[in-house]
Amino acid sequence: MSPFDLVIFDCDGVLVDSERLAVRIESELLSDLGWPLSETEIVERFVGRSAAYMHQEIERHLGRPIDWDSVFEARYAEVFKAELRLVPGIDDVLEVLDVPACVASSGTHAKLQFTLSLSGLADRFRGRVFSAEDVEHGKPAPDLFLHAANVMRAAPRRCAVVEDSVSGVLAGVSADMTVFGFTGSVTGSKQLEESGAIVFDHMHQLPDLLRSPATRRS
Repeated sequence: MSPFDLVIFDCDGVLVDSERLAVRIESELLSDLGWPLSETEIVERFVGRSAAYMHQEIERHLGRPIDWDSVFEARYAEVFKAELRLVPGIDDVLEVLDVPACVASSGTHAKLQFTLSLSGLADRFRGRVFSAEDVEHGKPAPDLFLHAANVMRAAPRRCAVVEDSVSGVLAGVSADMTVFGFTGSVTGSKQLEESGAIVFDHMHQLPDLLRSPATRRS
């Protein structure tokens, strides 16, 4: 019997291999706007945070408004259509998962629908997709994960979270959930582990981790 009643997946970097694409886009566009940041700096500042947070921080730094939809969202859509792929092995994980699962992401509902449809996962998670738009405070606050657990009728301590960012790990830990940190995206294992995650390197490891009572938060 699984020690968990619900598995909550982040989307970008966990279900779809999008974080590297997004970081590359953001580095290029921020340089064009006059705020050159390395990809490492972008990971540290923005990965796992909402688009609203990033938008606000960019405008604060530049001291002027930017048209987020035409500058950033249009570029994301262009690149994702051409290059987006599933995270290797995630389709196998979803096939063998024997407990309910949902998605809880910092992305907007519109972006999540676009990404999940593009990757072929929209039907699998229909009606079980939660966005930072649904809560007052996004990651690293626990609100989004607690909201997902409440809607899915699962006690937080019986929830597993699969994340790839420090903000997401901190949110899951704050929600009193067991967090598994996937190191195959853009955040290193050390940062994820220090934030409170049980780290793993490849999706084929995840089913056994989810079945092991030893992995659940005590």
